[in-house]
Amino acid sequence: MISVEEARDRILTYVAVLEAEEKPLLDALGQVLAEDVYSALDIPPMDNTAMDGYALRAADTRSASRGNPLELRVTGEAAAGYVYPGRVEPGTAVRIMTGAPIPVGADAVVPFEETDEMERKHSGSGHLASVRVYKEVEVGESIRPAGGDVRAGDLVLTQDTVLRPSEIGVLASLGRTSARVIRRPVVAILSTGDELVELGQPLGPGQIYDANSYSLAAAVVRLGAIARPLGIARDTVEALTARIREGLAADILLTSAGVSRGDYDIVKDVLAKEGEIAFWSVAMKPGKPLAFGCFYSGDRRIPHVGLPGNPVSAMVTFEVLVRQAILRMMGKAPTWRPTIKAIALDRIVNRHDPRRYFARCVVTREGERYYARLTGPQGSNILTSMARANALTDIPEGVEVVEQGEEITVMMLDWSYGD
Repeated sequence: MISVEEARDRILTYVAVLEAEEKPLLDALGQVLAEDVYSALDIPPMDNTAMDGYALRAADTRSASRGNPLELRVTGEAAAGYVYPGRVEPGTAVRIMTGAPIPVGADAVVPFEETDEMERKHSGSGHLASVRVYKEVEVGESIRPAGGDVRAGDLVLTQDTVLRPSEIGVLASLGRTSARVIRRPVVAILSTGDELVELGQPLGPGQIYDANSYSLAAAVVRLGAIARPLGIARDTVEALTARIREGLAADILLTSAGVSRGDYDIVKDVLAKEGEIAFWSVAMKPGKPLAFGCFYSGDRRIPHVGLPGNPVSAMVTFEVLVRQAILRMMGKAPTWRPTIKAIALDRIVNRHDPRRYFARCVVTREGERYYARLTGPQGSNILTSMARANALTDIPEGVEVVEQGEEITVMMLDWSYGD
């Protein structure tokens, strides 16, 4: 058996960042920029107001207060999206809406709340030809300057940036309709076993529905990659070989089951015949029988991960080992899930098993401390234990017992039960 870290590092040597593609803006969400993005324009393009109010000359508000209001003549109104055609002269003001360009001659904005605007609205007298100002303002007050966010020529987003909704918005503000990004990897997924049945079909004696294809495909899609399910391969070399060849157009191939020492576990046999095996046993629990290698299609090398057949084992090994390889293909850092320290609320036993233990648990927070409770029985066939979990314990090799109250490391799968 090799360690988790060695398995991870060896898998990563087989994968590389994929090539770039041009994608429509919304379709690029979650992908990684393949080039630096510079702005061709100033944002905002003109000085504009940060709030509803009156555009005026700051000098015309000197000594203004509620006890000493200053009255200015209102010469017009400016709305967002329109340039006011006139000029603000001494002693005048222009009623202005948030986002509207600042009229020529104005150098400040006084908000409605600091004028008699609100009083007129409450009294029903409407907009008058003049306004009383109750506050002295400074030059530039409540004005957002042209180029205050971005100036033409600025480097706005750098290569390797992950496009979140905020970055999509930034690109849209630059007028970009598309982005050049690292393409999403295609992940072929194949389940193996005569006992498996496709969803929608009746179960026969000794048969079960194929859950692995769906849990693994969902995990792939959640990462932002493209899942390509291949269905079920029966337990013959011919059937398995044919299905695997169907998956060689993908960037990486995942199979589940067929990798232990049983007479009918033939994935390793096909891998050895059709490709090459790099390793096939990892010191982790669950997930020891994991075969890794590659197949070849022309001059392409397609990494292959033969996951265990038990549904929990398949999901845990995906989280611990496969997830990071897919991230690298997408141009993202192949990092672990976030880990934190938590107090064990259960006694966790891994006696007589030297493997690193990833038990399913629920992490909660009380005050400044985190607490981890097992999700119940930890058999690798109990898929509902994953559905109840928001984390995995990360108990080192050789630790046989963790007593209740001891501090452990947990790998967070999500934070739905945390903060």
